[in-house]
Amino acid sequence: MFVLGLTGSLGMGKSTTARFFAEAGVPVHDADAVVHRLYEGEAVAAIEAAFHGTTVAGKVDRSKLAAQVLGNPAALKRLEDIVHPLVQAAERQLLAEALANGEKIAVLDIPLLFETGGDRRVDAVVVVSAPPQVQQSRVLERPGMTLDKLESILARQMPDAEKRRRADFVVDTSQGFDAAREQVRAILERVATMPVRRT
Repeated sequence: MFVLGLTGSLGMGKSTTARFFAEAGVPVHDADAVVHRLYEGEAVAAIEAAFHGTTVAGKVDRSKLAAQVLGNPAALKRLEDIVHPLVQAAERQLLAEALANGEKIAVLDIPLLFETGGDRRVDAVVVVSAPPQVQQSRVLERPGMTLDKLESILARQMPDAEKRRRADFVVDTSQGFDAAREQVRAILERVATMPVRRT
């Protein structure tokens, strides 16, 4: 089974692109969605123990957690040490099920794919991209988002240009949904004939 890594900076259209892969019948592991589930269940006790006062009514309050970890590399590392192993366990489960179902391709949708070394677990990488002004206008439309917050998030991520340089495929989402969907279709045709290369 060929495993595609899907990544892209905030506001580039990665979630939409992941949906196009899913529409094409490809199983997609959504790391963000897994984190959301963990913040409402399995990871709550460990996060409250490490970051007191960040859970409310049995769920992680993301804004309270962000206040404790943003701009604090040691705290962020502590959080990642709790969450990443659980996310990777969910990823392994999806891949095992996809393989058992005879799937030919699976997608791992991981926002910090390069930053966490996830590119070593896939056969090819798809980077979702758009021009900086498109990215900024999309992100600033989100509730509670400010330019400062955006810059703080982007500072933790590999620059878009570097991601594109390291990608096997780039999906440009600035041309609209139909164009992006067409790019996804072309990628699926290409990988159907590519060799598996992960170790």
